[in-house]
Amino acid sequence: MALEPAPGWPEGTSLDTLNARSDGTLMASLGIVFTELGDGYLRATMPVDARTHQPYGLLHGGASVALAETLGSSAGMLMAGGHAVVGLEINANHLRAVRSGLVTGTARPLHLGRSTQVWEIAIEDAAGNPVCISRLTLAVLPRPPASGAAPAA
Repeated sequence: MALEPAPGWPEGTSLDTLNARSDGTLMASLGIVFTELGDGYLRATMPVDARTHQPYGLLHGGASVALAETLGSSAGMLMAGGHAVVGLEINANHLRAVRSGLVTGTARPLHLGRSTQVWEIAIEDAAGNPVCISRLTLAVLPRPPASGAAPAA
């Protein structure tokens, strides 16, 4: 499947801003940190430790999905031109077990439409081996009404 042209991130977008938005959220609890805003991709890392393990000492599949949704939703929000985005569907194929270290996720757009976006998120271990591949579909919602204004009928 051919990718659409790589997006240009909105002016003023920064890793510091993205990471600050994570304070007090699930992302902070899981140790997710945005690390790179490249030409057509957004990257973040997540530790594989007690916070992200399942009972057998392996990276929990739900933690991988949380990383994927964080990356896709954050990238989608940046590309939505001031509109809100919400997840409609996410799938994940777990390809390799990880016991420790750091995993890195990279989100890239497959479709950037007016009402929907589709993002592919690849998660790799520290050696670059594929751990999980995920696809996230987002709905792009109209801008919320100005504070105090009545919603349109």
